[in-house]
Amino acid sequence: WLKPLVPVGRLHTFQFSSLVHLCSLLVPPKMATARPVVSVYQFDTPTEKAETVPMPHVLMSPLRPDLVRYIHTNVSKNKRQAISVGAKVGYETAAASWGTGRAVARVPRAPGGGTHRAGQGTFGNMCRGGGMFNPTKTWRRWHRRVNVTQKRHAVATALAASSLPPLVMARGHRVGEVAELPLVVSNGLESIQKTKQAVETLKKLGCAEEMQRILDSKKVRAGKGKMRNRRYTMRRGPLVVYSEDNGIVRAMRNIPGVETANVSRLNLLKLAPGGNFGRFVIWTKGAFKKLGEMYGSLKSGAPLKKNYHLPRPQMENADLDRIINSTEVQSVLRPKLEAPKKFEMKR
Repeated sequence: WLKPLVPVGRLHTFQFSSLVHLCSLLVPPKMATARPVVSVYQFDTPTEKAETVPMPHVLMSPLRPDLVRYIHTNVSKNKRQAISVGAKVGYETAAASWGTGRAVARVPRAPGGGTHRAGQGTFGNMCRGGGMFNPTKTWRRWHRRVNVTQKRHAVATALAASSLPPLVMARGHRVGEVAELPLVVSNGLESIQKTKQAVETLKKLGCAEEMQRILDSKKVRAGKGKMRNRRYTMRRGPLVVYSEDNGIVRAMRNIPGVETANVSRLNLLKLAPGGNFGRFVIWTKGAFKKLGEMYGSLKSGAPLKKNYHLPRPQMENADLDRIINSTEVQSVLRPKLEAPKKFEMKR
């Protein structure tokens, strides 16, 4: 399996239907996400494992970064507010052209004298203080309709990516001290009332390095946004998903970078900020169990989502090189055709 038997170039002599048949016979390798249970850690003493819960099928969905980026781009447009220039902006002066014969352009010019403004070009989009070309209108199509099933697929694949340490680390999160991904904590986390207690709990769970990364990332925004109540930028930290809010939202809301979400209202904008999946997610036990109840399995469908089934992977075993170089495939290949020898003509 691991040792390539022949070059991949031999594949052109092989019938594709036979390859598909053999792929169905091959046993997929055991991946890290295929483990049946996930540990639940005590929120006050995270070194202790309280119990284990089964891994929801949604966390083993196929990864579709293209779908996540597409849905994120469109959904993020739906909170925009209409903006445009005024209808008369740039045209509120009694300007007129000087006509020909004065060796200046025929653009309309501001009237009057004794001031710098007199005689300056107006109205044209090339003139200072003139109207813009093709002025923006408030009736532009600001929002986008997004297919509901595609939105659900995007959320499912974003959830699956959040349980894979390589993708979470590639997004920039510091999870070296975290015991396990997905990280599930006992339901006591939902009853935390104080921010100080919430910070201590996150540090005990191994998020100290992640929280320091967020604090260090605070920078003044480049551009005009700093004048428009968006002065600072900051990285995103862990997303805490809960089932019932018994104080967790108020406790977490003032911690830099930390966000909360209800498991029944998961939002792709929070699961994949910037359209990049792999966010560090902390689950409460109740939320983790409800996640399995919401999405069900490939066979049962999603009980709490009407007419929805989890996306299926295009290939059970995505390691194509391993399939092509396997004994099963190589044993039925025809030998590689050798090109006929060519001899130069005698001169």
